[in-house]
Amino acid sequence: MKKNVGNTDKLIRLIFALLVAVLYFTNVINGTLALVLGIAALAMVITSMLNFCGLYAILGISTCKTKETK
Repeated sequence: MKKNVGNTDKLIRLIFALLVAVLYFTNVINGTLALVLGIAALAMVITSMLNFCGLYAILGISTCKTKETK
């Protein structure tokens, strides 16, 4: 797996997951919406920890900074 998730992207994903967790535990979201957002938040955390997003790989996107070679 080639890394395709950069640091800023990782931070955004983790903030999203934290926001979903806070909304869930404060009972702002519940039911089906909580389930769907919880699964999305879990996927965001996993992809940020692995530095790899399968959807990015399929679409050919990378938010990693590339080093210039001379």
